[in-house]
Amino acid sequence: MKITTKKLKNGFELPVFGFGTWAVGGRETRDPFNNDKSDIRAIKTAIESGITHIDTAEMYAGGHAEELVGEAIKGFDRSNLIIVTKVSPEHLHYDDLINSAMNSLKRLRTGYIDIYLIHYPNPSIDIRETMEAMDYLVEKKYIRNIGVSNFNVSESIEAQENTSNKIVCNQVYYNLTHRGPVTDGSLQYAQKNDVMIVAWRPVEKGLFSRAKFDILGKLGKKYSKTGSQIAINWLVSQDNVVTISKTRNASHLKENLGALNWKMERSDIELLTNHFPGITESI
Repeated sequence: MKITTKKLKNGFELPVFGFGTWAVGGRETRDPFNNDKSDIRAIKTAIESGITHIDTAEMYAGGHAEELVGEAIKGFDRSNLIIVTKVSPEHLHYDDLINSAMNSLKRLRTGYIDIYLIHYPNPSIDIRETMEAMDYLVEKKYIRNIGVSNFNVSESIEAQENTSNKIVCNQVYYNLTHRGPVTDGSLQYAQKNDVMIVAWRPVEKGLFSRAKFDILGKLGKKYSKTGSQIAINWLVSQDNVVTISKTRNASHLKENLGALNWKMERSDIELLTNHFPGITESI
């Protein structure tokens, strides 16, 4: 399957759907009972299904998720993949950040990271120091692009003001029920300033297919799609918005991919935007 992409004015491009790895190999720490082979197979299946954007973090399973990604991508053409990882907020001092990047490269078994994100802002560490380290990594070609994650507008502006490189994306919690990036202005900032929003948890842990929402039932019948497919399609219908989701289940992966390469009518997108029940105005 060929997944469509979105491109910024500077040429940066991301597929509208990628594979996340939160809870792969464990949660905050490595799970010694985790089925690593199953997780590796899930990542490989995603790539074989057409997914090229793989997202991970040094925080996930204490770095083990990166190791599993590194194992999974061994047999694929690295130049066709977009490998994204994130530096933890406690590692944002200059030397700590560079050390984190080097360790991530080792665990991923790759010579470069396509997009390196600051996982969360840390107000106790000067952003100038952090972005100086990011610029160094770009200059030395250890990373190709800089991004942020869970940043609000003022944090995004401050980060961009302190780097000579373009911040290409902001990874945030955004879906039909969680509209924080809208209420805090992050979505509008990204659209105005040519930044990609990467929405995590797009199907709210299966809520949109599990729960009965009349509006999803109506639109699902109209388009012959599931609630989760409608929810993902709603996200990627928006300017500068792409999304990532994780699943170990092949049928769920197939369902997610069925959300792509078709369009809802504009009136239906607006209906979901304005009238979806139980909207949480979270930031």
